[in-house]
Amino acid sequence: MKARIPQQRTIFRWIHIVISIPIYGYIYSPFDKLPQYAPPTRHVFFPIMVVTGLWMWKGHVVRRLISKGSTQQRSA
Repeated sequence: MKARIPQQRTIFRWIHIVISIPIYGYIYSPFDKLPQYAPPTRHVFFPIMVVTGLWMWKGHVVRRLISKGSTQQRSA
C-alpha cells in the first residue's frame, strides 16, 4: 500500500513535531539532568528530526531522482 504525497507529508510533519519535544526538554532542562537526556537526544531524536525535516523540505527531489533512476534501469 503506497501512501500518497500529502499523507506522507502529514505523517513526516507529525513525526517531526513529536520527536522535537524531547529536544526542547533537553535544551530547557536543568543542567544537572542533562546527562540523562544527552545520549537519546544525540543518537535518536536529533537524527530523526533532521531526516524528517530534510524529507519534508527536499523529498520531492529525492523522489524525482529515484523515479528517474528506476526508469533508466528499465530502459537499459
